[in-house]
Amino acid sequence: MPVAEKRTAARAPRWRPDTRPTARPARPAGAGGRRASRLWPYALVAPAVGGMLYLLVYPLARAVLISLQDFRLRQLISGDAEFVGLRNYRTLLSDPRFWEVVQRTFLFMALNVFLIMVIATLVALMVERLRRIGRTVVLCSLVLAWAMPVVAATTVFQWLFHSEFGIVNQTLTSLGLTSFDRYPWFANGTASFVILVTLIVWQSVPFAAITLYSALTTVPLELYESARLDGAGAGRIFRSVTFPVLRPIFLLVLSLEVIWTFKAFVQIWVMTRGGPGDATTILPVYAVQTALSSQRYDLGSAASMITVVLMSGVLVLYFRQMFRQEDESR
Repeated sequence: MPVAEKRTAARAPRWRPDTRPTARPARPAGAGGRRASRLWPYALVAPAVGGMLYLLVYPLARAVLISLQDFRLRQLISGDAEFVGLRNYRTLLSDPRFWEVVQRTFLFMALNVFLIMVIATLVALMVERLRRIGRTVVLCSLVLAWAMPVVAATTVFQWLFHSEFGIVNQTLTSLGLTSFDRYPWFANGTASFVILVTLIVWQSVPFAAITLYSALTTVPLELYESARLDGAGAGRIFRSVTFPVLRPIFLLVLSLEVIWTFKAFVQIWVMTRGGPGDATTILPVYAVQTALSSQRYDLGSAASMITVVLMSGVLVLYFRQMFRQEDESR
């Protein structure tokens, strides 16, 4: 071999095997990994579910247990309550005063829900027809009224109808109605009932009106134009176009207002405590009165459970009728 070829072969790099570690292909996840990935969402939701069970289910179960026991002040301290079965429920259902309270509760609920839905619908239709500035002012006013705390609003209404310093009496007296000079509104059962209905409606209309107005903005304008071309008036347009399109939202708001008014307690307890007499006593107030006045926590719990059952029954009948109407319209 010539010398030049020997030098070229000596300079040429020699082949050596690659000893660097190569990346291994990823192994498919085993059964344990797949199981962990499936359980991870449930683990994230578990704290919220546990808190809900503790705050809602446990008090409900505890109330059911107390309603089946002889549970008074002594049992509250000692903790040795005796199981009496359905005796507390029989005591309540045989009390004429309890049935008077039930009738008043349904009257209170029906009157409030009717006024709330009518006024909220009118307000929503009005807001839809306002210009931008007027719409903004009305919506801001509704939000501010809705954001006012319940106790604060109830206190304001108490001062409005105060017998000596209330602005309502002063206004009526200045208009020549001298019979309302220092008129004791909260000493009259009918007047107290009307004031509470006014308060509940005033607090509930903002939510219902804003919700219905938001739903009204989703109705296609072409439907209104077609109805006007056919010669339909405002009432006919609402019955044939607006209400059918917004029926699910109307039914949702109606169900929420039924729940809201059925369990109204804070306003009545702060303003009248169910008085005068039993003029403003509904089932939640009756349950608290029974538990606190005579220290019959068992009867109070039984009244609370009957309230839950009645409210659930009203909602079940309502949703059943709603689903039946939807099936018939298809």
